[in-house]
Amino acid sequence: MSGGADPQFDLFGGSLAADRDAVGPVVATDELRRLGASLPRNLRLGTSSWSFPGWAGSVYARRVSESLLARQGLSAYACHPVLRAVSIDRTFYGPISASEFARYAAAVPDDFRFLVKAPSVLTTPADMTGMHRHAEGSGGVDRFLDSDHAIDVVIAPALAGLAHRLGAILFQFPPLPARHTREPARWLNRLWTFLERLPKGPQYSVELRNREFLTREYAQALDSAGVTHCFNVHPRMPSVLTQAALMGSGSGVAGTLVLRWMLHPGQVYEAARERYFPFDRLVDPDPLNRTAIVDWLSSVVPSGREVMVIANNKAEGSAPLSLCALAREYSRQVSDVRLQDVD
Repeated sequence: MSGGADPQFDLFGGSLAADRDAVGPVVATDELRRLGASLPRNLRLGTSSWSFPGWAGSVYARRVSESLLARQGLSAYACHPVLRAVSIDRTFYGPISASEFARYAAAVPDDFRFLVKAPSVLTTPADMTGMHRHAEGSGGVDRFLDSDHAIDVVIAPALAGLAHRLGAILFQFPPLPARHTREPARWLNRLWTFLERLPKGPQYSVELRNREFLTREYAQALDSAGVTHCFNVHPRMPSVLTQAALMGSGSGVAGTLVLRWMLHPGQVYEAARERYFPFDRLVDPDPLNRTAIVDWLSSVVPSGREVMVIANNKAEGSAPLSLCALAREYSRQVSDVRLQDVD
C-alpha cells in the first residue's frame, strides 16, 4: 500500500490487518480471481457502501454486525477480486472530515477508487421537503447549488483525505418539482454556474431523476464545465443506452464515467429493501438492464477512460452478486468479439 500511509496502522492507531481479520475477507475461488483479473484496469466495479452482514459468504468470511462492518469492513471488502471501488454514501446525509476520508484511503490498495456522494443539501431545492435539506452541516441555511459550501464540506475534505484514490464526486439530484421542469433552461444555467465555480482537478458527476433534462444542451453544459453525466438504472429514468443516445455521442462523457445500478424496474426503494433484505442472494435478476449495462460498457471501456459501475442491493437483491454476474457477462461478450475478430 502506498501514498504515505503505514500499511500496518490506521490514523487512529488500530492495525489495519487486525481490522480486516476481525471481519475476514471471503476466500476467493479460482474462478472469482480469474474473473477479476480478466476485467480491464480502467473498469472499476463497486457497491453502494459496504456495511451489510448479509454479504457473508460473498464478500466477508463470516457474519458480523453492521456496526463492525462500518468501522472495520472496508479493508476486507477491498480484498475481493472483482470489487475495486466503492461509494461512500454516508456523505449524502452530512459531511465527514478529511481524517475520516484518510482512514478509508489507508484501508484499501493504491489502485482502489472511491465515489463520494455530495450532501443532499447541495442538490435539493428550498421548495422541497423531506429530502434531507437541513442535514448536518447546512446550519439550517438553504445550500442548494452553493459552490462555496460544496468546496468546504465535501470537495476539500475528500481531496485532502483520499488524494488520488478519489474517483469522482457525485451530485445526485432528486426528482425536481414543476417550477424547475417548466423552465429547464433556467435550471440548466444555474447548474452550469455552480459547476463552473468548482475547483478544477477532481472529477465531478451529475445524476438526474428528471428524464426531460437529458438533452444535448445539458450534455454540452457538462462538457464545458469538465463534468460527466452519471448514467443510472432507475425506474424514473430511461435505459442507459437511451440516456447515451439522448445526450449524443461524446457529450457529457469527457472524463471518468460513472454508472449507478440503483433500483429494480417496478420497485420503490422501501419495498425493495424489505423484499431483498438481508441482501444475500439475487431475488429478482434483471437481465434486460444487465445486458444494457454490458452493451454500454462495450462502447466506453475501449476508449481507455476510467469507468466506475456502482451497484445497489435494490437492483437485484445483492450488489456484490449483481456485479459478479455483470462481470461474467461482460467478459463473455469481450471474448465473443475477440473470437469473431479471429474468424
